[in-house]
Amino acid sequence: MDFLSTAKGTLLENFFPKGWDLKKIDECCEKGVAREDFWHKDFNPVECENINEFDTYMGHEIALQIKKAREDGIKLAMILPVGPMGMYRWAVYFLTEWNVKCDHVYTFNMDEWADSEGNTLPSDNPASFEYSMKQAFFDKLGENTIPPAQRNFATKDNLPTYPGKIAALKAEGARLVLVFGIGRTCHIAFWEPQFADEFATVEEWKQQCYRVGAKLHPLTIEQNAITSFKSRTTLVPCSANTVGPGLFLQADYIIGGCDGALGRGMGWQGMSFLTTLHYGPDKAITSSFIPTMPGKLFYLKELAGPLTAECN
Repeated sequence: MDFLSTAKGTLLENFFPKGWDLKKIDECCEKGVAREDFWHKDFNPVECENINEFDTYMGHEIALQIKKAREDGIKLAMILPVGPMGMYRWAVYFLTEWNVKCDHVYTFNMDEWADSEGNTLPSDNPASFEYSMKQAFFDKLGENTIPPAQRNFATKDNLPTYPGKIAALKAEGARLVLVFGIGRTCHIAFWEPQFADEFATVEEWKQQCYRVGAKLHPLTIEQNAITSFKSRTTLVPCSANTVGPGLFLQADYIIGGCDGALGRGMGWQGMSFLTTLHYGPDKAITSSFIPTMPGKLFYLKELAGPLTAECN
């Protein structure tokens, strides 16, 4: 039986995003990390043997960009995720060891859980991204921390101000760094694949800076049930506020991470990682634009494959 054809005839119409070419995705999963012609010359995947290396390398890269901007005498704008999270511990460690003041840094959290109207959780709710960022990063930097007035969170009222704030910073010579993970649906932030259906061209899609109350794909909801809610799908919000390609594709440098290995041979991120590397720019695969940008994508070695079926 041709399982791929069967999937196309049933699941593709009712579950997988319409723009996905399943055969092409399957081919991506066989390619490992070999370079593609469409990659930016300064885009590099960085293999990590284990999660400890991964967290340390990513944290060092974040801290290094903050340190470089300070040494260059420029402001630094950073679009930041809540996940991967272990990197923030090491970013704090290096910045503290180097005694780097962070008052030149402006942060923009890329997303936040919300209802369909864009209303977010209270900032003191442990499930909120704002709470997580304060606990993992901002508060631990101590007296050298990023000033509260320079921290931006993706609330219903503040998210629409991101484009103007980032544009003003770049006009002053600021560097924009994107830090990100890649979702199960190959999203960046919560910019989901089904959004591509709304735009006639890639250029129109690229102009979208944010979305309030964005409806999440079922695969995204289940991914977060596994990674953030200890399997309780019922606790995962079905919508979120999120930045879009109109902002994150402006980045001068990117720092990405794929750590979706679960142990005992199980994982959720291998297909997303390899599709990102090899699919080629396509608005239905948001992360497919990542290799066209300068920077580093850190990944756990096992995510590069082989991605073969086995019972665990």
